[in-house]
Amino acid sequence: MADNATFVRSLFQAWNDRDFDRQADAMAPDGRIEFVGSGQVFTGADGAREYGQNWANGFPDGKVTVDTMVAEGDRVVAEYTGRGTHTGTLETAMGPIAATGRSVTLKLCDVYEIKDDKVQSQRSYLDTGSMMVQLGLAPAQSTTSK
Repeated sequence: MADNATFVRSLFQAWNDRDFDRQADAMAPDGRIEFVGSGQVFTGADGAREYGQNWANGFPDGKVTVDTMVAEGDRVVAEYTGRGTHTGTLETAMGPIAATGRSVTLKLCDVYEIKDDKVQSQRSYLDTGSMMVQLGLAPAQSTTSK
């Protein structure tokens, strides 16, 4: 049995490798991935595969890099950076986002709960406002000084 941090790190590598079966195999049958903010939930192996494929479809050249990982007991927190070009359709809870051709750099954070070498829970946090601005779908906010 690998330690939980190594296990979770392997899931990020699986996404970079587009090995969605490995990600699906890592999910408990009743495991949940929750996209915090939208409330969108993906359940079980099929849900894990769908979640990974959605991002890969939207950003076919996308890669993630783990910046910080902290593991304690059955919990792992990973801060990571995702980079890619939006050349495919990204399926979201609000509907599909057609390709914009724009490159993005996203800061993300996932919180995992691991039990019996399976993902029981993954909560994914993303600043969707930043993503929408980088995709050219929302105006950039200007800062003002007083």
